[in-house]
Amino acid sequence: MEWTTAPGTGPGAELIGDDLQGWRILELGCGAGHNTAHLADRHAARAVGIDACAHQIRRARSCYTPQLSTAVFRCSDALTALRVPGPDYDAICSVFGAVGLIDPDHLLPLIVRRLRPGGVLAFSVPHPFRPGHRPSPDGSPVPDTLVVPGPLHLPVSRWELDANRWADLLTRVGTQSVRIMEFGVPGRPPAARATLLLRAIKASE
Repeated sequence: MEWTTAPGTGPGAELIGDDLQGWRILELGCGAGHNTAHLADRHAARAVGIDACAHQIRRARSCYTPQLSTAVFRCSDALTALRVPGPDYDAICSVFGAVGLIDPDHLLPLIVRRLRPGGVLAFSVPHPFRPGHRPSPDGSPVPDTLVVPGPLHLPVSRWELDANRWADLLTRVGTQSVRIMEFGVPGRPPAARATLLLRAIKASE
């Protein structure tokens, strides 16, 4: 499982937990389904991947559904998926997915609401200090473009927040033990940061 822009430079699925067998895990913005499939296949998790792009869900289903009965792929936006009644999740993750592309004041409370007490939220976003970028001073979104294999160019809004602002938001919505990690790209100067990765735990009720 890859969380960063440079394969092999970050943690794997152990970031979520040491033993994920039987865990209900939701990936928000699963793309072609690689990480959702990895969690189901290699870690025996009951993994659900959702993505708002029907093209990506078709790719995920064609690649993985015939082989994996414990991986489910659904076409939906994150807010709608999180509002569907159902059992709580043990973990919710986003790898350059929905987190950062939806207003965190709306998305993060819904995520925490759907986690069991002690459940894990882990997500990676483009580093706000990557070359040519800076965090939004007032927390407002900026226009961006997602490139989906095909290729499709999808206009989006991106919340470019620094690590402290993300940590503050996570604490306010009821998580604790917030861990912040930063990753660059091998072969580039250390200051050329590329990925911001956060992990938090829902506070026990």
